[in-house]
Amino acid sequence: MRHLAGFVIGLVVTVAVLGGGGWAVQQAFGSVAATPPDSQSMWIALGAMAAVGLVVGLVVAGRVSPLATFVPSMVMLAWTVTYALDMNRALSLIPSEPSVNQIIRDAGWGSRAMLTTGVFALLGVALFIPVLMPSRWARRRDDLDEDYEATPEGSYY
Repeated sequence: MRHLAGFVIGLVVTVAVLGGGGWAVQQAFGSVAATPPDSQSMWIALGAMAAVGLVVGLVVAGRVSPLATFVPSMVMLAWTVTYALDMNRALSLIPSEPSVNQIIRDAGWGSRAMLTTGVFALLGVALFIPVLMPSRWARRRDDLDEDYEATPEGSYY
């Protein structure tokens, strides 16, 4: 059951990084180019970046399931490898049509910036490292059902 929860959390983290992080990057680049850095939109973008960083940090440090970090890492690494092999195909996955909502297009432009600068490769590797830890796959000690009586300390049997 915890792996199912980890899979769902992994999907949420993927959406948070791709959508929220992409939107925040686009807003930060757009507000720096258009207005001085003390504008309200810059602070909102920095707050969104901090929230995405907090979510990623909690998933990396938490012990829910390794799938919580495996799903977003594979999405980001696969998209980076696709970009390295066929740049046009990887960039065609980003929504940019006028029929798409403006917020989604903003998130797409931010994701494009993170993809082309290698941020997705960095995040993908950082999220993949916890998957390699064997202790993340094992059950916790308190989750195990113990069917035997505990022996007092100092006894042989």
